[in-house]
Amino acid sequence: MRYAFLSLLLMLASCAMISGQEKERATLTPTSFSDLDGWQVDKLLEALAAFKLSCAKLEAKPDWKNVCEAAQKTPPTDTAARVFFEEEFIPYIVEGNNGKYGLFTGYYIPELRGSLRRGGVYQTPLYARPHDLVTADLGAFKTDLKGQKIAGKVQKGKLVPYDDRAAIAKGALKFRAKPVVWVDDPADAFFLEVQGSGRVRLTNGNFLTLGYDGANGRTYASIGRALADRCEIPIPVTMEDIRERLDAPDAQAIMNLNPSYVFFRRLPNENVLGAIGVALTPKRSLAVDPDFLNLGAPVWLDTTDGKGDVLQRLMIAQDTGGAIKGVVRGDFFWGAGDEAEAQAGSMQSRGRYYVLLPKTMKPNDE
Repeated sequence: MRYAFLSLLLMLASCAMISGQEKERATLTPTSFSDLDGWQVDKLLEALAAFKLSCAKLEAKPDWKNVCEAAQKTPPTDTAARVFFEEEFIPYIVEGNNGKYGLFTGYYIPELRGSLRRGGVYQTPLYARPHDLVTADLGAFKTDLKGQKIAGKVQKGKLVPYDDRAAIAKGALKFRAKPVVWVDDPADAFFLEVQGSGRVRLTNGNFLTLGYDGANGRTYASIGRALADRCEIPIPVTMEDIRERLDAPDAQAIMNLNPSYVFFRRLPNENVLGAIGVALTPKRSLAVDPDFLNLGAPVWLDTTDGKGDVLQRLMIAQDTGGAIKGVVRGDFFWGAGDEAEAQAGSMQSRGRYYVLLPKTMKPNDE
């Protein structure tokens, strides 16, 4: 699962986490495709291709089996793709406690420079999952805690919190976790954790693709928010401002403000996988909160990009994120490269979305 993304750094007052308030609920109201602004001009063949990838995980579910079979039979044209979605699905406007509008941010696949061996400029480790990291699904112990998970380590027969970022930076994982690779920039390593996956160009020119393989269970804290609260960077927060602030002697102390730490594993190919377990598609994959939206489902997104341009397109809910919490909350996957990084770093948009569900599925079955 992709643990966290650029939005973790960028979230300020619009954080979707609810504490001490009424439990957030999703309301799905059926509508028609004619109500989806921009529906008729989107290139739906691209979305169909991404949806077919999701079918590898969805086709075992009764309501999705027939839909996925129909998707495989659909001719590869935008017209046929539009007919497929309109015939097989019903769009529902998604609304939370605070209405139908929420925050949409962006993420991308970062590219770092690294070596399989420590030496020279390559002094920052990206760790594999520690052998003593224990995760627990609290719902297995108490039904009203379903969906809540914790992570820690066992000491003297008791589960205790795992080491935080500051301790790990001081070498706490020695003999407990192996570095997957060594990189040349601590800030780049930090941002890779935020994104949850990425690629490392090795000294021989080859790429090593890394994916999320767990976290230390500590609560994520946005360093972007902390720096803005201290008036050290301007609002709205951008990735560029955070990077500039981390180019200082106290960079590690700043990063330690976020006690959460992410572990990685090598992926067998260059495709980065989303939480659903399939390859992400640039500009078609969306990270959502799985407590409210079905992973794998098509989602019509109506928002703007970081430049303020209209962004209306059919996305597929294929990923999750530590900061992607709430009914109307999403993270737009831009892909890899400089342009994707720039788009992701500047996107903090107000928007809404509609989930497309098979006609045989009742909304409360989602």
